Amino acid sequence: MATMVETAPPPPPPPPSPNSLVPPTPAAESPSPQGPWLWPRRPSIRLTSEFDSDSSIFFHKISCKLFDSLAKLKLSFQNNNDGEIFDPQLGFISKHLSLHYDLQNHNAFIKGCFDVGSRLHFNAAHDVKAQQGEVAMVADLAGPGYKFELSSAVPAIGFPKATLKFPAGEVSLEEKEEEEVKKMLSINGILQHQILNGVFSAQFRDDDLKLRYLYKDEQVAFIPSISMPSNAISFAFKRRFSPSDKLSYWYNLDSNYWSTVYKHTVGKDYKFKVGYDSEVRLGWASLWVGDEGGNAKSTPMKLKVQFMLQVPQDDIHSSALMFRVKKRWDI
Repeated sequence: MATMVETAPPPPPPPPSPNSLVPPTPAAESPSPQGPWLWPRRPSIRLTSEFDSDSSIFFHKISCKLFDSLAKLKLSFQNNNDGEIFDPQLGFISKHLSLHYDLQNHNAFIKGCFDVGSRLHFNAAHDVKAQQGEVAMVADLAGPGYKFELSSAVPAIGFPKATLKFPAGEVSLEEKEEEEVKKMLSINGILQHQILNGVFSAQFRDDDLKLRYLYKDEQVAFIPSISMPSNAISFAFKRRFSPSDKLSYWYNLDSNYWSTVYKHTVGKDYKFKVGYDSEVRLGWASLWVGDEGGNAKSTPMKLKVQFMLQVPQDDIHSSALMFRVKKRWDI
């Protein structure tokens, strides 16, 4: 009978050396007490308020992005100094669908768009209360800058409007009604062409034609134009003295009215303007704190302020100082 021999268990591994470069294996982390039940993060809310001293009206807009910025919900309204709220608007905006609802007039305006392939685009708009809208089809033609568009009112009142866009301009053909002639075709568009160091453009609509030439370099811009058949001639002259100083002048030879504006900027957040308009016989000066053409997002403290002084030439004592303030909060 064979004798069973018990073998001793293997010795435990030696402890890791303090000079070893291999880090010890971390212990497994315990699962979060919330598990898979995670509440979605609250979307950030943007509040923008604006006040115009000329109209004494406050304008407010509250918006937030939804579904990982795929859509936006917006509420806007106005109020006066008495606290009366008017013109409330509620909007839902996304890439392919937008809905604007007028809470005061109980009306909705709907816009939608979708693509068929990469070259065919459809757009539609509808006013629920007026029972009117518009549909459009845009086709990208061969070559960059070439598009063909067909648009029609809903309900249709005639042939659709056809527009051909190309790098040198665009031409539209549509049907319209006149008092003497019930229906006729109307052609309008704009053509542009590079001539010497400027751009020549011809804008035509029915029997009206406007010719314009733009010469511009780093310091000077000269823009003469003539309208026919009225033969009204005007021109604009702009001179840039430095990156922060610019003078603009407009003159209409038909009416002898002229206007001028001098602009001085400090960075992109401070701008000073002073000007005069002979048609209304008014001199003015304006100071902007914050980008004049931009929003309040990138301005210091997300605040935009404009002060304007208007001085009538015929009655200096009735001069008026006005201001406009726009502030944004991110909550």
